[in-house]
Amino acid sequence: MSLHLGDTAPDFTSETSTGPIAFHDWAGDEWVVFFSHPADFTPVCTTELGRVSQLQAEWDKRGVKPIALSVDTNEEHAQWIPDINEYNNTTVEYPIIADPDKKVAELYDMIHPGEGDTSSVRSVFVIDPVKKIRLTMTYPKSTGRNFDEILRVIDALQEADRGECATGVDWQPGDKVIVPPEVPTAEAKEKFDDVEEHYSYLRTARVKADAAGTGAVGCG
Repeated sequence: MSLHLGDTAPDFTSETSTGPIAFHDWAGDEWVVFFSHPADFTPVCTTELGRVSQLQAEWDKRGVKPIALSVDTNEEHAQWIPDINEYNNTTVEYPIIADPDKKVAELYDMIHPGEGDTSSVRSVFVIDPVKKIRLTMTYPKSTGRNFDEILRVIDALQEADRGECATGVDWQPGDKVIVPPEVPTAEAKEKFDDVEEHYSYLRTARVKADAAGTGAVGCG
C-alpha cells in the first residue's frame, strides 16, 4: 500500500512491548512519530531507539507519542530492550510493535522489495492529531536517523498549523515564518506581526502569540 502526505494513517491492532494497542485509539488526539527499524539486535537500531528514548521530554513537550516497529516478536523485543537501555543510558518506555507476520509493515509499505522480505526499512511517519500523514522519510539501512531534525519538522508543522503559514529553509522555533502568497499584504499585516515584503511573492512575518490556526496550509 502506497501512502502519501495528507492520507489518513491506516488503523491497525497489534501486540507491542507495552501491551496490545489499537493504533488510532492509542494515538488519541496527539501527534505521533511512527518509525520502523530493520531488526532487533542490530547496531544502528540500538542507537536509534535509545536516542528516541533520550528525547522523551522533547516529545512530551510537543504532545508527540513515539512508537517503533520491527518484524520481530515481543519476546525478542523484551530481550533486546535492556541492551538499548544500557548502551544509551536510558529507559525505553514507548511501545515497540511486534510485527512478525509483517501485517503492519506491509500496510505502511515498510518492506523494500530490493531488501528481501525479512526486514523493514528505516521509515518515519509523522502523523497529526486528526490522523493525517504530515511527513514521510525513508533512510537506508546503513544510516541512522537524525531525530533532532524530526523534532524540528514537527515544530515547523505545528507552527504552520497554528499560524496558517509556512516555514523557510533551516527554520527553527523563534525564527520568522513565511506568509502564504495568496494572502494579501493588508490581510497579512492584520494576521501577523512584523510583516516584511521582500518580493511580491516572498513575505516574512511573526506568528501572533494568540494565533490558533485551523490546520495545514500549502506554500510552494
